[in-house]
Amino acid sequence: MRTTQLAGTEVPVIGQGTWQMGEDRSRQADEVAALRLGIELGMTLIDTAEMYAEGGAEEVVGEAIAGQREKIFLVSKVYPHNASRKGIPQACERSLRRLNTDYIDLYLLHWRGQYPLEETVEAFERLREAGKIGRWGVSNFDVDDLQELNTPACATNQVLYNLEERGIEFDLVPWCQQHRMPVMAYCPIGQGGQMLANATLKQVAARHGVTPAQVSLAWLLRQKGVIAIPKAVLPAHVRLNAQAAGLQLEAGDLEALDQAFHAPKRKQRLAMV
Repeated sequence: MRTTQLAGTEVPVIGQGTWQMGEDRSRQADEVAALRLGIELGMTLIDTAEMYAEGGAEEVVGEAIAGQREKIFLVSKVYPHNASRKGIPQACERSLRRLNTDYIDLYLLHWRGQYPLEETVEAFERLREAGKIGRWGVSNFDVDDLQELNTPACATNQVLYNLEERGIEFDLVPWCQQHRMPVMAYCPIGQGGQMLANATLKQVAARHGVTPAQVSLAWLLRQKGVIAIPKAVLPAHVRLNAQAAGLQLEAGDLEALDQAFHAPKRKQRLAMV
C-alpha cells in the first residue's frame, strides 16, 4: 500500500469511509468484517463522523478496531452545531465512547456553521493539548474559508472530489498543494454508479484489466497529497479498492478521461454531499 504524509504521520493513500454504515443493525456484522478486511489489506486510515447514523458508524468502527487500535489512523468529524467552546469537548467525549478509544488521530469540523472559527480552533487546540486528539482539520471548506482560517495547524481539508466533481481543481487543490495541506477526497467513485457507467471510463478500465472504480481511484491518486476514502461493505469491493493503490494510469488514459470529464475553466461553487 502506497503511503503519504497526513498530520505528521505516514498513512495509506486509500483509506476506508463509513458514510451510511451503522444505519441498519442487521448489516453491522458485515460492515465490521469489511473494515477489518480493509485493515488487513493496508487501508488502516478509517474516516467516520458523529453525523453518520447519529453515531452508529462510530460504533461500527469501534467494534472493527477493537484489539488493533495501534494500527489505525482514526478520523472523525464534529457537527457544526457542536463546534463551540463548550460543545466540541462534549461531542468528542461522546465520539470517544462510541469508538471505544481514548484518542482520535484527526478530528475535523464537518462544515462551517454558526460558531466563529476562532472559537472552534481554540476548542480543538485544547483537545489536542489534553491528548484527546492528535491533530485537527476541516471538511467542506473552500479557498476563502481556508484563507479566513489562516493557520498551518489545520492538517487537512476533506472535500467531495471525483471525476464528475472536479470544480476544486480550479483553485482549491492548487491552494492546498501550495500550502502543503493534504486533500481527503470523499465519494471518490461517485454515487449511485452513474459515473462508473461512463463509456470512456469503462474503456480505460478494460485496457488495464481493472474496474471503472479502480480507475477512478487511480485518477485521484495521480496527484501528490490526495487521499481517497471510498466506502465498501462487500469483501470483493474492499479488495479492489486496496488494489487500486498500485494502478498507474498512462498519459493517454488521463487525456481520454479529461475529454470525458472536463476540468473546470473557472471558479465553481464548492460541491458538497
